[in-house]
Amino acid sequence: PSLAFAVLEKEQELAHHQSGHNSGVIHSGIYYKPGSLKAKLCVQGAALCYEYCDQKGIPYKQCGKLIVAVEQDEIPRLKALYERGLQNNVRGLKLIGAKEIQAKEPFCRGLMALDSPYTGIVNYKQVAQSYAEDFQEAGGTILTDFEVTNMEMAKESSSESEDGLKYPVIVRNSKGEEIYCRHIVTCAGLYSDRLSEISGCSPEPRIVPFRGDYLVLKPEKCYMVKGNIYPVPNPRFPFLGFHFTPRMDGSVWLGPNAVLAFKREGYKLFDFSTGDFLDAVTYSGLWKLVLRNLSYGMSEMYRACFLSAQVKQLQKFIPEVTINDVLRGPSGVRAQALDSDGNLVDDFVFDGGSGDIGSRILHVRNAPSPAATSSLAIAKMIADEVKRRFEL
Repeated sequence: PSLAFAVLEKEQELAHHQSGHNSGVIHSGIYYKPGSLKAKLCVQGAALCYEYCDQKGIPYKQCGKLIVAVEQDEIPRLKALYERGLQNNVRGLKLIGAKEIQAKEPFCRGLMALDSPYTGIVNYKQVAQSYAEDFQEAGGTILTDFEVTNMEMAKESSSESEDGLKYPVIVRNSKGEEIYCRHIVTCAGLYSDRLSEISGCSPEPRIVPFRGDYLVLKPEKCYMVKGNIYPVPNPRFPFLGFHFTPRMDGSVWLGPNAVLAFKREGYKLFDFSTGDFLDAVTYSGLWKLVLRNLSYGMSEMYRACFLSAQVKQLQKFIPEVTINDVLRGPSGVRAQALDSDGNLVDDFVFDGGSGDIGSRILHVRNAPSPAATSSLAIAKMIADEVKRRFEL
């Protein structure tokens, strides 16, 4: 209550990128390594998300999720996932057989499934806008169209000044406007590494953008899907695999795939930025990732180009889906953090730095899915960390 807060947003509106382009799923916390921040914050965050939506009258649907094994060799992985979910304190999990799958999802075929009844869907853009209203009502200021390009320490103030220099950090935008502040928290998604560099902190982990393209079921075919239907994840590629995702507007999204994006905010197939492209392809970590997973990457690119290849993936779960039932849909870009050895950085990463600005800053370096689900739990953690780090 004793501090003044401002949010600096480079776009004209809030939730314009990852928060407005995600699947809209309220995740329950099954997938994540027990004890990790993802596991802990997702389970807490999902409960807080439902509570918040109830308080604010934001519509959501607790439509549940089935993670479906369609091959015999997926069953051990599915059972391991069930055990992991139990360790993470996910409510209501159970393993079900083929008949129960069909009772829940009449058009879905599978040998066994993990049933997660507390998984839900919501419009996260609406949630983010509600957060913004709360923030402003509490006295916070939101400055849109404020693209941060520079941070530096202010010059020493005159010795007569009683406070000395109360707001020693200057944050500048692309138009030369300045904000003076004491401390900074960055939550910049696709630009988290660049803001870290601007502040004089480490550029690692680096962000490499991956575009995920969705298909959509034609409206007259949406009856085929009641809740979320997910594949058993491949442990090597945790963010790949085609999902059936119902949306709050009644539509059903299918996908996404994952291909390297040639622009950090490149939602269309031919979007290209020379700077972003060079940034990605000159990073040794990306080449190490690509060379280790070349065949998988090539098949993802093939599927991105050919609709029939994507439909073939979907037919493993719902055989009745045909190429005539789907249309190309929207896309999102995932800010994938990579280390210099080419490893996907899996957990949330928060850090600061040393030096004048580094000691006054907290970077949210990596907050991939389930960050939207976890947002209220992440917020509490950031608030606690800020209080501790900056001795507020």
